[in-house]
Amino acid sequence: MPTLHFKGKTFVQNHHLAVKYHQLVPKKELSLTDPAYGGTGSVSLHDNLIIQGDNLKALKALLPTYSGKIKCIYIDPPYNTGNDNWVYNDNVNSPMLQEWLGKAVNIEDLTRHDKWLCMMMPRLKLLRELLSEDGAIFVSIDDNEQHSLRCLLDEIFTEHNFVSNITIQVNKGGRDYLPIAATHEYLLCYFKSEQSDLNELAKDISHFKLEDKIGKYELRELRNRNPKFNSSNRPNLFYPIYIAPDTANEDGHCFISLTKSKKYCIETNPLNSKIEESCWRWGKDLLQKSISENFDTTKIVAKQKSDEGWNIYEKSRKATSKAKTIWDESEVRTEQGTIDLREIGLANAFQFPKPTYLIKKVIKLATDKNSIILDSFAGSGTTAHAVLDLNKEDGGNRKFILVEMEEYADKITAERVRRVIKGVKTAKNENLKKGTGGTFSYFELGETIEMENLLKGKNLPSFTEFARYLFYTATGEEFNEKSVNEKTGFIGESKNHEVYLIYKPDIEWLKRNALTLEGCQNLPKFKNKQRLVFAPCKYIDDDTCLEHRIDFCQLPYEIYRLKH
Repeated sequence: MPTLHFKGKTFVQNHHLAVKYHQLVPKKELSLTDPAYGGTGSVSLHDNLIIQGDNLKALKALLPTYSGKIKCIYIDPPYNTGNDNWVYNDNVNSPMLQEWLGKAVNIEDLTRHDKWLCMMMPRLKLLRELLSEDGAIFVSIDDNEQHSLRCLLDEIFTEHNFVSNITIQVNKGGRDYLPIAATHEYLLCYFKSEQSDLNELAKDISHFKLEDKIGKYELRELRNRNPKFNSSNRPNLFYPIYIAPDTANEDGHCFISLTKSKKYCIETNPLNSKIEESCWRWGKDLLQKSISENFDTTKIVAKQKSDEGWNIYEKSRKATSKAKTIWDESEVRTEQGTIDLREIGLANAFQFPKPTYLIKKVIKLATDKNSIILDSFAGSGTTAHAVLDLNKEDGGNRKFILVEMEEYADKITAERVRRVIKGVKTAKNENLKKGTGGTFSYFELGETIEMENLLKGKNLPSFTEFARYLFYTATGEEFNEKSVNEKTGFIGESKNHEVYLIYKPDIEWLKRNALTLEGCQNLPKFKNKQRLVFAPCKYIDDDTCLEHRIDFCQLPYEIYRLKH
């Protein structure tokens, strides 16, 4: 597979591993956890989330709770047009890259494509870690970086997991200031693994003209139209079908059989338009189960053609179809996103917001009713709007996680979500008028958890935050804060260990927290798993540790060893 090379790649290809773990600080005053909308009143990392802060750091902070749990990722990164003035701010340990810090990337910047790829690579690698094995990622982009993004995604998600490069008609009239008026953008889709799949979408069945007691249907030819298939390579799908011409009803449909008789006297075989052998789509067993001498219950009928030949048809009632590679509905256009914001009362608050319909379509394709959807370039909050709207429509319990680094994360991103949940009385849309219901918890990025601060007793994390970090670092498994018992020190159970933390966040925590004999004796009943105990020191010998099945991990030094 061809490899993409760009300036700075050697410095950023493993930068996601070097990103320090930041605490997530709850902001109750900015959250919407009101019981009136279905909340408990408390801020929780298992709620819908809006996180303000650099998305690279935020994605790293999400790993302990959400690694491998996200079913659908949608992102709308800067298109790098040269006019969007995004800033490269990743503090990579390289003098060359540090020269880029804090400077807006504009059209005159000859390294803007390199900077964009340096920004995207570590983020995409963390997004892949967060994605579930059966998950999918969708990325909006235009011609400025589409070719580079495709190569980068091939490298990170593998070329084998490429699904589609969907064309979105965002502007029907086109940008006519260009030599050729541009009407479209792209939506790149990749799977995480071979376990991933997409749903089919509901289709309009109003064109179904035929109807029986079961319902409406259309006729779908049973002959397989693939020219590569014939009796030689699909012998089990090539066989005669017999038609009873005297059984025609008012629609011209006749009964069929696999057995020739006086009644079923006309033989037909799967032949293409050139009178060459083709094959049927179904084998004999499935066909036999579908045949009935009742026009309401039979799934297969025959009908005579105008040239007096015969076709065999399936009575198709299928109300879904696969998504196409071109999305040209009026609802996916950029102007619709502007209309959506105006209806919420946030007109002109955000340039080029994505339409709610577009993200709903992505969510319908890639999730079930209990999935988690992540958007780490959250912008105006369209993804949260789409999740809440879809839950209201189908009774789903999907959760969203939004990450937005800009200052408008509260005033625009979160404010949009508040209004969608509570309702906008002036809105025309009924869901929006009444409100969708739901809650979200707002977090900001806090201090890093690192050895120097721990040794000095500075910026100490809460017990739960320290537990989250330690458990994931030690086990690589999901941390569940509901399992935490601060009194006993229990912070979670992995496949191989029970994990404990002896810690109280005060300036003398290194002196005041120790594993003692009394502490060993007070541990909960042994569960046949080795106990991993984190503490600054221990006042017991190795034999006592062995007796109580304890692996002692001295803080803060063991954190460094576990990470490396």
